[in-house]
Amino acid sequence: MEKSISMPVSIYALGGLGEVGKNMYCIENDKSIIIIDAGVKFPGIEFPGINYIVPDFTHLKNNRNKIKALFITHGHEDHIGGIPFLLQNIHVPVIYAPRLAAALIKNRLEEYRMADHATIKEYDSDTKVKVDLFTVSFFRVTHSIPDSFGIVVDTPEGRIVSSGDFKIDLTPIGKDIELTRMAEIGKEGVDLLLSESTNAEQEGYTPSEKNVYDSIDEIIKNANGRLIVSTFASNISRIQQVLESAVSHNRKIAIIGRSMEKAVDISRSFGYIHVPDNSIIETEDVKRFPNNEILILCTGSQGESMAALSRIANGSHKDIHIIPGDTIVFSSSAIPGNGIMIDNIINQLARSGAEVITNSILNDIHSSGHASRQELRFMLKLMKPKFFMPIHGEYRMLRLHAEMAEDLGVKKENIFILDNGDSLVLSKGKVKRGYPVEHGVTYIDGKDINSLAEPVINDRRVLMDDGMFAITVSIDSKRNILLTRPSFYVRGFIDQGNKQASEELKTLLEDKIKEKLYSKPSFAELKLLIKEVAGLYVYRRTKRAPIIIPVILSKN
Repeated sequence: MEKSISMPVSIYALGGLGEVGKNMYCIENDKSIIIIDAGVKFPGIEFPGINYIVPDFTHLKNNRNKIKALFITHGHEDHIGGIPFLLQNIHVPVIYAPRLAAALIKNRLEEYRMADHATIKEYDSDTKVKVDLFTVSFFRVTHSIPDSFGIVVDTPEGRIVSSGDFKIDLTPIGKDIELTRMAEIGKEGVDLLLSESTNAEQEGYTPSEKNVYDSIDEIIKNANGRLIVSTFASNISRIQQVLESAVSHNRKIAIIGRSMEKAVDISRSFGYIHVPDNSIIETEDVKRFPNNEILILCTGSQGESMAALSRIANGSHKDIHIIPGDTIVFSSSAIPGNGIMIDNIINQLARSGAEVITNSILNDIHSSGHASRQELRFMLKLMKPKFFMPIHGEYRMLRLHAEMAEDLGVKKENIFILDNGDSLVLSKGKVKRGYPVEHGVTYIDGKDINSLAEPVINDRRVLMDDGMFAITVSIDSKRNILLTRPSFYVRGFIDQGNKQASEELKTLLEDKIKEKLYSKPSFAELKLLIKEVAGLYVYRRTKRAPIIIPVILSKN
């Protein structure tokens, strides 16, 4: 009898480790690669002008012939938002996604004019997919969006389970978590568990979505004026609660923000959101109804400058403006790094006379979609993995999750805290560290995958912090003489009214340029001189290092 040849399986992340966002996990052998999720990360203020951050796909491009399928756990942007950029790089033969996520992906690809770039197939709990030597199956979990799943990958070398994003909500808005199926998977045997770690710092259990409804309903019931509720467009369960309460209290609903409008439309078409047609109005019709009969649902809970709530707060929205008596509800938690932007919006709203309500002990208007420590322990108990790799979290979260696994009996040497690009190798039911794969980040400015390099990002940071200084010099390149004194264009770092400093620098530059012109310098040499002289002067005077742009006008 011929002995089968072992084909070890590599497991690695291109995004999602040491961070919250841009989730992308890969399972690879000598013949095939399957990918689990392809998300984006939303930049904070430290990335000026950047729309999204996605993984570097170089490793996948170098192995494009091995890529067989992309599996999506659920429809949140940090799990599906990178798909258009991935498809601009490589061909993915088929994308498997739950029903709602499949609809959201199709909509996103239409926005990017890429509807014909992907074959999308829906799956549910009963689906099994054979991909070469991999067999993929699914189990339903509860999260803040319907149709969320964990994924089981059976290979000849052992079984890998990815939890997806989950919490153990026993009174969910929607279908139940499949605890029995999860227990069966654990009983059958799990060699390697990948489990999310986002709430690993939170002890206890994450509150049920049902708990939030009473608080939201109380606010909507008691508000005397207009209500403006902001949450994530992808938090379908929360949106359903808000709309249900609005209808019960006879409020007309205006929906603002393209992503919110799309999410509601798609979710209504699939039956995940129920609201009568006559309860929804256009934004221009808001003024036709009494203030206490209006609820506005909008994007912008993270303080994003171009989102609907920011435009309402700063007065640039064409139909909706804050009036005294408005109540603004932030039904979400702050993504790390967005606190300053959110505080700025809250202050703007308060100055305009609005009452602002955020999540607190007194106002329980948000519940996370992620498992707290007791639920993470429960997942470990159900799956009983031999080896464990915490995923989806910053390093401290991964470490805390790893410590929990050790406390529950997983051997310390069988627990792996990895960074993006690190790999594990599964062979004959055993897991060990492998060789790293090429990885990194890609900055998206707009909708094009032609990413911005790190030097461009650094230039933007300098512009934001230290400003820009353009210096124009006119010379006669035949006679090598300076025709006029240097002129300045300054933005963002120095008082342009400081005539003394301006005259000092002009004189200094004039002398140095005249001296340099005796040696018949090239334009590159002149530009370097201007940068050095102006840069040193400005730094000595202001302790700032702006971007200096020399412009040389030449008379031939």
